[in-house]
Amino acid sequence: MPKKTVLITQAAVIAAAYIVLTLPFAQIAFGGPIQFRLAEALAVLATLTPAAIPGLFLGCLLANWFNPQSLGLIDIIFGSLATLIAAWLTWHIFRASQGKPVLRKWATLLALLPPVLVNALMVGFYLPFLLPDTQPGIPVIAGFMLSIALSQTLVVYGIGWPLLLGLRRTKLNYFTGN
Repeated sequence: MPKKTVLITQAAVIAAAYIVLTLPFAQIAFGGPIQFRLAEALAVLATLTPAAIPGLFLGCLLANWFNPQSLGLIDIIFGSLATLIAAWLTWHIFRASQGKPVLRKWATLLALLPPVLVNALMVGFYLPFLLPDTQPGIPVIAGFMLSIALSQTLVVYGIGWPLLLGLRRTKLNYFTGN
């Protein structure tokens, strides 16, 4: 199968998985300072394939669009952009670290930081302005950023990292083509 077809298929599967892991759990995935979005565990796939970049972006965009508790276009656009930026950074940090023996050991841990940090900074910044009953101010915004960073850390490192380790141990690695 041509490589382009494989990448498009991978992106589509990742996008579909993101939606399936987000929408049924809307109560915990959206809308507050604590967002436990299981689909963010898929951010680790950006260390395996560049197809994860558009796949995660499209999945997040569609999940935010169909969110039953929609916070509007700002959340749809900027939440999805945060995922796009984080996936792009994850892919590039992981690839760049592979040529440096000192970093190779820590490559995965470093590469998984963008989904935590980018979402915490971007989503944590705008979310207090979108939620009713929230008075945005520096302490509130900082609290949202910290809360999102903690929940992202739990999902990305607590669920995503073991998922990645398991995928790497399989004999058939569907993402790298081996």
